[in-house]
Amino acid sequence: MTDYSELLKADQSQPARAIQLVDSKSFPEWLGAQPERTRTAVAAQKFTGKGFEYAILPGDAADEWSIVSGVADTQKLSSWCLAKLAEVLPAGTYRLKDRRAGAAMLGWLTAQYRFDRYRKDEHPVGPRILLTEDVRQIEPAILLAEAVALVRDMVNTPAADMGPPDLEAAAATIASAFGAKMEVTQGDALASGYPMIHAVGRAADRSFAPRLIELTWGDPKNPKVAIVGKGVCFDSGGLDIKPSSGMRLMKKDMGGAAHALALARLVMASRLPVHLHVLVPAVENAISGNAFRPGDILASRKGISVEIGNTDAEGRLVLGDALAKAVEGAPELILDFATLTGAARVALGPDLPALFSNDDALARDLEQTGASTDDPLWRLPLWSAYADMLKSDVADINNAGEGGFAGSITAALFLQKFVPDGLPWAHFDTFAWRPASKPGRPKGGEALGLRAAFAMLQSRYDQQS
Repeated sequence: MTDYSELLKADQSQPARAIQLVDSKSFPEWLGAQPERTRTAVAAQKFTGKGFEYAILPGDAADEWSIVSGVADTQKLSSWCLAKLAEVLPAGTYRLKDRRAGAAMLGWLTAQYRFDRYRKDEHPVGPRILLTEDVRQIEPAILLAEAVALVRDMVNTPAADMGPPDLEAAAATIASAFGAKMEVTQGDALASGYPMIHAVGRAADRSFAPRLIELTWGDPKNPKVAIVGKGVCFDSGGLDIKPSSGMRLMKKDMGGAAHALALARLVMASRLPVHLHVLVPAVENAISGNAFRPGDILASRKGISVEIGNTDAEGRLVLGDALAKAVEGAPELILDFATLTGAARVALGPDLPALFSNDDALARDLEQTGASTDDPLWRLPLWSAYADMLKSDVADINNAGEGGFAGSITAALFLQKFVPDGLPWAHFDTFAWRPASKPGRPKGGEALGLRAAFAMLQSRYDQQS
């Protein structure tokens, strides 16, 4: 993982190249006040002050130069407004003219993320260091960047190296670092206690055997918060097998687990006064002679019988058992993350996680923190009338609605069966992937909804915020 602590430093007037920020409103006045050589350089580089544009400005000596960069609003810096600079500038040390970076520190850091586990960088670039007088914000920005990098690393790693035991190892690393207690349930105990998790994962190779990974952390006297993450390490679709095009990115189907573990790390590192319970059902939805079948009826931890309408709707099954266990701990709040449905992507595209919640206040808080952290969410309804789409003639519920309508909503309604009324719960149907690069956000695994969720938890529980 990139050492982000080396990329942000307290500004103590050490040597650094200056970055001047302008926006479309301030650009004409700024340009008019510049000497002719600066105006010539700006014109030659076709800089007009738009966001993510930049120009190199000459200084008095041959080795002196500075930068002017366009942002949307110089009075309110976004998380990503400096990200382009952090990608393209030469290695070195930089500072903004007013020496304050605020929210833009995050993009400066995440722009320098690299996933190089499997290849050698033939053209390595040294660190771009940003100086800032926002000293108190440096550590929180680094923690956020590390959490984003954790999600990216885990999702980018192919399934052969990110199976259930690897998810367990990642959880163990976090538990060890922050003194959390870890418990893993597998084998006969999993089959009897969490029958849906076991059924989904039982066809996998023995080395990738299914398991439920749990972490607990914090003072039991504090408010209890449960975080659940879908850990389907690879999804073939099961016997309802996916086409090759649909299987290509299924290494990312454990993106919910990556979000859950990264959020847990943020909570622990920030020492939020909560009693945290993290649950990751880790499986591979594989195909073999003992794979679960369409038409099977599965028991569940909650006692709800589930008819299997489609083995490719497996994520809601493992989440159902994990949610049932989370509820048994009597938390005051449950968050779950899952790369659950293609329907959510059809509706909202890759950038917007679909948010479902049984609690309006919780949903409003998450929408507000999503907007304030440049990590947007879009709430979709738990439309109860669509529950009829999950009816079964032979079991309490079917895992897959017929007809293909409202796929993300029916999936969320399935999960809601495992959460009692009155217990605030939010479900993030996130993509965990970026199909095209943007400044600070490279193509590949991505944290979507993570920062919104953490900011919400901070606003509720951090006594210092």
